[in-house]
Amino acid sequence: MANFFKRRMSWVNTRMGFFLLTIGLFWVKTYIAYQTEFTLGAKGSVQQFLLLINPLPAALLVFGIALYFRGRLAYWLMMIINVLESTWIFANILYYREFSDFLSFGIMKGSSDVGNNLGKSLAQITHVYDFFVYVDIIVLIILLVTHVIRIDARPFKRRYAFSITVLSFGLMFAEFGMANADRSGLLTRTFDNNYIVKYLGLNEYAAFNAYQTQKESATRASANASDMKSVLKYLKQNRVSPNVSYYGKEKGKNVFVIHLESFQQFLIDYKVNGKEVTPNLNKFYHNQNTLSFDNFYNQVAQGKTSDAEMMLENSLFGLPQGSAMTTYGTQNTFQAAPAILSQQAGYTTAAFHGDVPSFWNRDNTYKSWGYQYFFSSSYYTEKSGYSVGYGLKDKIFFKQSAKYIEQLPQPFYAKLITLTNHYPYELDKKNTDFPATKTGDKTVDPYVQTAHYLDQAFGEFMTYLKKAGLYKNSMIVAYGDHYGISNNHRPAIAQLLGKSKVTNFDLAQFQKVPFMIHAAGLKGGINHTYGGEIDVLPTLLDLLGVKNTDTIQFGQDLLAKNRNQTVAFRNGNFISPTYAKIGGTVYDTRTGKALSLTTAQKKTVDKMQNHVTTELSLSDRVIYGDLLRFYTPKDFTKVDKSSFTYKYKPAMEKLAEAEKKEKTSALVKNKGKETTYKTDAPELK
Repeated sequence: MANFFKRRMSWVNTRMGFFLLTIGLFWVKTYIAYQTEFTLGAKGSVQQFLLLINPLPAALLVFGIALYFRGRLAYWLMMIINVLESTWIFANILYYREFSDFLSFGIMKGSSDVGNNLGKSLAQITHVYDFFVYVDIIVLIILLVTHVIRIDARPFKRRYAFSITVLSFGLMFAEFGMANADRSGLLTRTFDNNYIVKYLGLNEYAAFNAYQTQKESATRASANASDMKSVLKYLKQNRVSPNVSYYGKEKGKNVFVIHLESFQQFLIDYKVNGKEVTPNLNKFYHNQNTLSFDNFYNQVAQGKTSDAEMMLENSLFGLPQGSAMTTYGTQNTFQAAPAILSQQAGYTTAAFHGDVPSFWNRDNTYKSWGYQYFFSSSYYTEKSGYSVGYGLKDKIFFKQSAKYIEQLPQPFYAKLITLTNHYPYELDKKNTDFPATKTGDKTVDPYVQTAHYLDQAFGEFMTYLKKAGLYKNSMIVAYGDHYGISNNHRPAIAQLLGKSKVTNFDLAQFQKVPFMIHAAGLKGGINHTYGGEIDVLPTLLDLLGVKNTDTIQFGQDLLAKNRNQTVAFRNGNFISPTYAKIGGTVYDTRTGKALSLTTAQKKTVDKMQNHVTTELSLSDRVIYGDLLRFYTPKDFTKVDKSSFTYKYKPAMEKLAEAEKKEKTSALVKNKGKETTYKTDAPELK
């Protein structure tokens, strides 16, 4: 029997046999780590398959380096590589446990950041079983030292080693092809590091992150304080005076920013089979105390939701490629709405989101922006049927958010991000009580159903605010972050708009999203000014009476009388009350007809184009070079990210302490009695 076993195991005494054994053990332990230590959310057969195989291609490449060397050196190189690779897994296990994200080279470069991120003591977050990643190494070393596995000193042909290298690259390209087919724009949008690891693997994530970090470092290193001169000069020339009829009218009020996911302007007052898709939002839109903007455009690029957030809270544009929040949100200096309101007006600041905190790098970016609290998935009860698509269903999300809202010391700034009206617009039958459109496009037709569900959730939340005593003392802002139906669905869009076909101008108009500001006593109405998401922050600050004359903001108050109404799109196109430039064609905005420009018209359009190009490039310069580190507005202090934690226990302790100290929360005002939140969500019955 012993001889039989030895014969069967003799393959491990060859160089290739030991290599395959090492690869196999490494593959298994990496997959175990994926399943037990990380929350990667692999769904469906394709994602599960990619998660299973993704450790293999990079392992063949990296461990295969040892095959180019002779004798004992090849074996010990495999062990050294294994130690390094295992340490990378180990470090990410610890970091992920603390932050629900993966280590980046940007984080590792700053020892103080690493210290803050990993907490006061590694011992507190390290578990004994974490060291399982080193068990295979220990076993292999013992087997080598005791000669149970013998070192094969025979020369290993270089062409075999090279073949393994070629095979590894082939597998990588095949893996990336499958991944990109399942999740297009995987590397160009980079909305969540979990996705890169899930689809490609920890090693590929490290390589991509190293490339990103090097590119960022080069740009950041070459930047200096003098780069701010052109930015400040531009902003000084383009700054507008606030509208005296509105400036400071909502001073001291709470601010609710309600993020209507993928919600487009055409949905307002839209009907299907004679039924309003969004009756609650229609009523809100037309309320005499609501300022509603009917020429308000989304200005996002690849970053989509993250671009919208960047513009709304910083008045900085998103980037032409990728997401500024994921690429620069951790390391850059920002002067965002939460920090401004906290420092200059004493606001409590909080964000609410029923998904994982790492999505769009929110858990790190929100600290850079000065959010004191971030209520993400770990704060919410999740049961079967509670979630769809990207997180909690909106009705459940709003209901569960209420208990945290009531504890916030007033005044507060609270952003609530809805999710149900997100592509691919899926909703279970028990929540679907609205007819789909009948364009024949399976992507487009259910869009009105999830939008109707969002509208119902919005209506329930408004009812709650009134019962909780928060409605009258709050400024409620509701906005659509980006398109829900892309331009790829032209025939369906034409049907929705009641046209035989749509032009590029029609598609540009289709990029409108609603923007509404409501407050008791506010002089409302439909405002026809042309603007976009870049203009939100200065508008809100002026309404709240918060001075922002020396801040770095590329938007203009939407209520200002002398504002520039040229709306820049991220690709360099623009639209205004007179002209719209879409691609190489200029349209008359009033008629939608393409123009053959006169000399005078061309001069005007060129001036508009220069304005758009300048503001986009200067905004990019601020982000790429992290220029805000060189400039601090008056009465503003640089955000100390280490002072914030979004972990449930310490955050709730901090909130309880603040509530007790300030005694201004809705819960205190209601003598400790929670307001009953009414919802017809069938999952809660």
